[in-house]
Amino acid sequence: MVRCGSQSFAEITHILLKLKTNPLPGYYLFVFHPISLRTPMFHYTATIYRNAYSGLSRGTWLLSIIMLINRSGTMVVPFMTLYLTSPEMGYSVAQAGIVFGLFGFGAFCGAYFGGRLTDKIGFYPVQLITLFGGGILFIILGQMKHYGLICLFTYLLSFINEAFRPANSTAIAFYSKEENRTRSYSLNRLAVNLGWAAGSGLGGFVAHYSYELLFWIDGFTNITAAFLMWFFLKPAKASIDVIADKKDEPVKLSAYRDKTYLLFIGLVTLFGSCFFQLFTNMPVYFKRELHFSEPFIGSLMALNGLLIALIEMIFVYKLERKGKNVFFITIGVAITGVSFLLLNIHYVYMAMAVFMIICVTFGEILAMPFMNTYWIARTSHGNRGQYAALYTMAWSAAQTLGPMTGAQVAQVAGFSTLWWLVGLLSLFTSLAFYRMYTKS
Repeated sequence: MVRCGSQSFAEITHILLKLKTNPLPGYYLFVFHPISLRTPMFHYTATIYRNAYSGLSRGTWLLSIIMLINRSGTMVVPFMTLYLTSPEMGYSVAQAGIVFGLFGFGAFCGAYFGGRLTDKIGFYPVQLITLFGGGILFIILGQMKHYGLICLFTYLLSFINEAFRPANSTAIAFYSKEENRTRSYSLNRLAVNLGWAAGSGLGGFVAHYSYELLFWIDGFTNITAAFLMWFFLKPAKASIDVIADKKDEPVKLSAYRDKTYLLFIGLVTLFGSCFFQLFTNMPVYFKRELHFSEPFIGSLMALNGLLIALIEMIFVYKLERKGKNVFFITIGVAITGVSFLLLNIHYVYMAMAVFMIICVTFGEILAMPFMNTYWIARTSHGNRGQYAALYTMAWSAAQTLGPMTGAQVAQVAGFSTLWWLVGLLSLFTSLAFYRMYTKS
């Protein structure tokens, strides 16, 4: 009797006759070996991916490609703490934490002024100016060795870089349609994370050779992204049209008077303060306490971005119409908290680090896209800049509070205490989001 996999031809024929009246997508995967590209599971998966990416505008795709190029040079941030605490620079973890605190403070200020500038001159020129300016400042920062100058140029770089975000959020909203807006933002996040995966992975090897080279690469990718925007994404009348639309649109509640939204912003800040440990103090923990190499640390950071790139759009496509944004945020924040607590499990070092990154990535996938969905749903053309600025400022404040406070805790009480605090604070934030969900 002819065998196929572990079953006879007669058995397979019987199964197929049953499937003719009661089809189960993907069943053939467990019947035939090797897997054929014609299997229902492959077709089903391909259909989901096609649907998840279909219907998005040319402008949305161009913005995401520009973001991909820009973020492919994201090598400085995950290795900035290691760079400052390296024998070459000789600064302490606490001093590196202050630098990251200034990075966050600059981002906070840049987000506010970037939002105001976007409302006045439009999202296109703001994006162009900040990409060029950020590229130049990355290169300059890499030449600074004096601590005071490092602090100054870190603040300036972060200010310019973060002024880009409200303009970029406004641009995505303009180029997308209401029915695919969440996916448009997720595509942009996918580009960010693909770039992060490439930048972090390559950055580990570059850092092993030369930390200063990281700043040059980051600078040139910023400038390249600016040129791509200049040549391929026309300024058109996008910003002008949006401003004109505001005149005919009923005025909605100001973001600064929306009490529910302000509570949401506070919770996002708490979550972000915990989450940013992933890219700042955790690499130092991996290096100093667990003695991982820079390439392995870079690979862990790259794994985070790669997983997001592979599955986030599918998650969003499947969940975005369920109308449970805050519920998904609640679950994602809780998973993130548990992930940080896993760092206090000893003696499984490398395997636990990989597992922790996988868990925190799933938490991020559930939380962050639906945070975007939540704030976008509360806006109109007339007040979107305010909401975008506040949301960006929340993450900027988190960049200030998280790394700086976390570094001080690690310096005084040790990394184990830091992971307990971060994990429990994330779980508390998850409970607060759950209360928002039950009241909505």
